[in-house]
Amino acid sequence: MDRFNAMQAFARVVETGSFTKAAETLHMSKTSVTQLVQQLEARLRVKLLNRTTRKVNVTADGAAYYERAIKLLDDLDDAETSLSNASMLPRGRLRVDVPSPFARMILIPALPAFHARYPDIQLDLGVSDRMVDLIGESVDCVIRGGELTDLSLMARRVGDLSLGVYAAPSYLERAGVPSHPKELSFPPHYIIGFRWVRAGLASSYAIHRNDESINVQGRYVISVDDGNAGLAAGLAGLGAIRLPDYMAMEHVSRGELVRLFDEWHLDSMPMYIAYPPNRHVSAKLRVFIDWVVELMAQHAAKGVLT
Repeated sequence: MDRFNAMQAFARVVETGSFTKAAETLHMSKTSVTQLVQQLEARLRVKLLNRTTRKVNVTADGAAYYERAIKLLDDLDDAETSLSNASMLPRGRLRVDVPSPFARMILIPALPAFHARYPDIQLDLGVSDRMVDLIGESVDCVIRGGELTDLSLMARRVGDLSLGVYAAPSYLERAGVPSHPKELSFPPHYIIGFRWVRAGLASSYAIHRNDESINVQGRYVISVDDGNAGLAAGLAGLGAIRLPDYMAMEHVSRGELVRLFDEWHLDSMPMYIAYPPNRHVSAKLRVFIDWVVELMAQHAAKGVLT
């Protein structure tokens, strides 16, 4: 048994959910794919797949083996790429996790250009604002806003997000328009809280004017752990909200949000790409990082980002 071919066949069956489709993508016969998977199961002495006449499901042991197998296949692919002709385009699977608003408004709309440049890179995109265990979850890199708390990670700063304080007209009609940021900390005002999963608390923030600095930590009727949910809460009039300007611009232009405190400013939010330490930076990860830096620069030139 060729262990590499067997692992590749098994992984493709898991990904396609079908021996027939796996065989088509590997340019092999269905019989050959079936035999390779059976030989792999015999070698490992575990059942990797549950087969019925209609579908194929991966077992618990199979799911665990799949995660290890695709890492080995990717590492081998990286090794071959690094030793091949320098003119060859990077290829293989790249696992990336990004904040949901950034994915929806900036990254995903630009991905056709990335795919056109690197057609052999397959992105597995996780979209969340949660804390990700890069090593435990086999994630190649994350894009995150704010200062990194895990100093063990390798990181590259890819840009900065300008921030503002916004509120919906319905909220301002009900609570009044605050003339000073300190008013947000007292009735009748509310803020939209943002809850970091590990901290479990709604975040506060500082806002500045010349030498004056105010820490806003108001009451809230809702706190969220997702940027899109926070924006929805702000649009619903549930409180004033601190937002990256790129998330608010369209809603301001439509009159759905109002920017508050024009004479005040918030510190910009740094954006980082972080990846596990002591890990070889593959060609596909390197070009993805460079492309994100380029993408952020394009948006900064448009005035969307700082």
